[in-house]
Amino acid sequence: MIDIPCVILSGGKSSRMGEDKSLLPFGEYSTLIEYQYKKLSKIFSKVYISSKIDKFDFLNNKDQIIYDVKDVSSPMVALQSILKKFKNQKIFIITVDTPLILKETIEDLLLESDNNDITIACSKNRTHNLCGIFKSNLSHKIDIYIEEKMHKINFLVKNSQTKYKEFDDEDQFININTPNEYQKAKLI
Repeated sequence: MIDIPCVILSGGKSSRMGEDKSLLPFGEYSTLIEYQYKKLSKIFSKVYISSKIDKFDFLNNKDQIIYDVKDVSSPMVALQSILKKFKNQKIFIITVDTPLILKETIEDLLLESDNNDITIACSKNRTHNLCGIFKSNLSHKIDIYIEEKMHKINFLVKNSQTKYKEFDDEDQFININTPNEYQKAKLI
């Protein structure tokens, strides 16, 4: 088991999907978030969910929910809440809509993360800003960005000590944002 916290981001608007994608049926589980949570619980000793509200019937321990400190739909606000909870450590961050990530990919990201504030996955065609290891020392920088109304994760990534780890398997990074992507992910 990996002994750093894992946090699944599940507080987005799902506007392109037209409904809350975290609550869509997926795999043998009743919802995508439950699938992602159970999968990552086999890899990490502690798994948390970042959200604005409690919509997770399968959770026995509600302390595993990290609520956004501000009522703004922004992954930067979610990161702010997460990094304030965990002091002086690394945290693996992933979105609920990336359910096919491989255990080996996570382990490789962790191995590469020692001297970086952020270590994120990339593939041939794309950088996956919300699939990686983030150090909690970024908290102060994020506070400043949010105060300045800068909510772009890419801005944080480009202005931090970031390592990009490239992976060949593009399918593991499928991002479920639309009904077509949802159908494709269910077939992989």
